[in-house]
Amino acid sequence: MVARFTNQGLDHVAIGVADVDRSADFYREVVGLERAHEAWDVPVVMAAVGSGVAIFSHDLHPGSGDQGAIPAIRILHIAFRVDREGFDAARVELDERGIETRLSDHGIAHSVYFEDPDGHKLELTTYEV
Repeated sequence: MVARFTNQGLDHVAIGVADVDRSADFYREVVGLERAHEAWDVPVVMAAVGSGVAIFSHDLHPGSGDQGAIPAIRILHIAFRVDREGFDAARVELDERGIETRLSDHGIAHSVYFEDPDGHKLELTTYEV
C-alpha cells in the first residue's frame, strides 16, 4: 500500500551540537545555508530552498552518559514537509496503522512525530497552519 499523501521532500534534520553558534556559522559559511524561521530562538534553522538543519544545543536533549547509551551529539529526528491536506491524511493513516504519534503546534508550523520500525524519530511538518 502506498501512502495516501504526497511527500514534498526533506524539511530538516534536527541535530544536537556542542556549540550552536559555531555550528550555525559552519552551516552558513561552509555549507551555504541561511538562517530561516528567525521567529524561533531554538532551534537555529539553517536552510536552502526550504530544507536544511535545525540546530539544538545537546544540553536540550542530553544523552544519559551510560556506556552504549544514546549520545548527546546526534541526529534527533528526520522531518519531511507535507501540505495541510497531506498532514491531515497522514494523521489518519498513522492512526489506522496503529502507529503512536505526538502532535506539536510550533506556532508557524504543525508537526506530527512518530518512529520508524527501528526507532528512528520521524516528523511530518506543515507550514500551512
